[in-house]
Amino acid sequence: MFAHSMRKPNYDKFPATAVSGPIFLGWEAIREQLRSLGGKLLLLDCYTGVLEEEVLEALKADFDRIILTRDLMKDEAEVRRLTQPFMTDDCLFGYVTNLRMGDFFDEEKLARASAEITKCADKAVLVLGPGAALLDREGAVLVYADMARWEIQLRSRRHLVKGLGVDNRADAPSIQYKRGLFIDWKVLDYYKDKLFGRVDWWLDTNDSCLPKLIGRDTFIEGIEKTAHKPFRVVPFFDPAPWGGQWMKEVCDLDRSRDNFGWCFDCVPEENSLLLDVDGVKFELPSNDLILLRSREVLGEPVEARFGKDFPIRFDFLDTMGGGNLSLQVHPTAQFIREEFGMPYTQDESYYLLDAEPGACVYLGLKKGVDRGQMLHDLRAAQRGEMVFDAEKYVNRIPAKKHDHYLIPGGTIHCSGAGSMVLEISATPNIFTFKLWDWQRLGLDGKPRPINVERGSKVIDWGRDTDYVMKHLANHFSPVASGEGWREIRTGLHPNEFVETHRTEFTVPVEFETRGGVQVLNLVEGEEAVVESPSGAFEPFPVHYAETFIIPACLGEYVIRPAREGGKCMVIRAWVRFNP
Repeated sequence: MFAHSMRKPNYDKFPATAVSGPIFLGWEAIREQLRSLGGKLLLLDCYTGVLEEEVLEALKADFDRIILTRDLMKDEAEVRRLTQPFMTDDCLFGYVTNLRMGDFFDEEKLARASAEITKCADKAVLVLGPGAALLDREGAVLVYADMARWEIQLRSRRHLVKGLGVDNRADAPSIQYKRGLFIDWKVLDYYKDKLFGRVDWWLDTNDSCLPKLIGRDTFIEGIEKTAHKPFRVVPFFDPAPWGGQWMKEVCDLDRSRDNFGWCFDCVPEENSLLLDVDGVKFELPSNDLILLRSREVLGEPVEARFGKDFPIRFDFLDTMGGGNLSLQVHPTAQFIREEFGMPYTQDESYYLLDAEPGACVYLGLKKGVDRGQMLHDLRAAQRGEMVFDAEKYVNRIPAKKHDHYLIPGGTIHCSGAGSMVLEISATPNIFTFKLWDWQRLGLDGKPRPINVERGSKVIDWGRDTDYVMKHLANHFSPVASGEGWREIRTGLHPNEFVETHRTEFTVPVEFETRGGVQVLNLVEGEEAVVESPSGAFEPFPVHYAETFIIPACLGEYVIRPAREGGKCMVIRAWVRFNP
């Protein structure tokens, strides 16, 4: 048992914003509500991952004519030719697309469908599928069926998800993910961003057994309330080949599972947002909030730099009772821009929430490493000809609770066994070049892809022992202190755009967003409360290990221990800029 197991779990796995309004549960109630609207043309647009066949089966009895948008798209062979430059032949990586929704459709088919809708003016017509709003016209009712990114990935693992214009359900989940990340989700988010002001009703089919429908006013109320208070996104937990046992206890997860390696606790592009509609949970992608209220949430300087991308990522890596992560390196800014079309790279850091005795971090190269010999050994290990001796080439640094290790792009690294890491990084998703995976198979029983050649192009060979100890390992400095509180700077590296401070307190402490979004985690203490000095939002409780977001528009806020005199500690991250 770990020392932390003495805590009583109070981690909230389903945080939600409370709103009021009508909500319709189940297909019968949804059908009745849609019939009551009296419109003849229903446009049911949707994100990929929505099970369109199930939606059609539930609604088809109410319509005289049904048009499926997939029948209006270009032939699949043409779509595959169109998207191949962005898919590439790589097993993991593609290139960010500049395609738009209209590029997937056959203009003649669209024109014929539009003419048919005109002829059927007195009949009930359903247009169903991605891009349905391309056939919009006056008097039509527009419903949007959104889909949480992680639910899409879970459905992809079960081979249920079709891509835009292609039936790729038979592809490996990793290939489906690649198509989503580099093509489909980019196209759909751009398209959806233009639809927000037009959607009449929002449909949640993340739980296919219990679909839910809310109106525009309820949806907008949820977005507005969330953007003007502290909030959390819905954490997603996933197993890993190296996964551990810490999150099972602290986050109160299914004890029967072998392990949980990941928790994506603040990745708005991937996480969900829950609205509590009079006691019923309605799920939508948290990215909807960023698309709709980027200025309020991110702040003007951050929005000016990153647009509608949420730039700060918090996630957990659990190796307590598990194994080492892969030895890896992230691309440099130049490489990721040229090779993948991404505007910034995955700079990151490891903050140790907890650690077992003997825990370690692999970080940077040993002084005087022979570059040619190391690459030779990595390539030979990739071919299965030898076992790579990581400690011959890479620094193995003992790690303890509350250490913080900085990992700018180009730095070789991995978290060792026995660690509970809060990873604080920039947000690009899968841009990890694995160099060595400790002779281990993935959860699918197959070797995980190794990227020695790509990694060799981005390794910063100057990040040696001296550099690591001077610039990357526990680079702490005092910031300020007072009666009952103390704040230190823990990073990040000057090459990284994220700044982090850790504040320890037994009394209320005042903070200021200074015009930019801030992301925090309660790294010590059972519970704390976030409050507004002016009463601008209701007190917001947070519990141990929970990540929470402070929108830029809040300005001043206060955090205090929930129990008077209790000891708490938060780590706080924000984008560096000159206010």
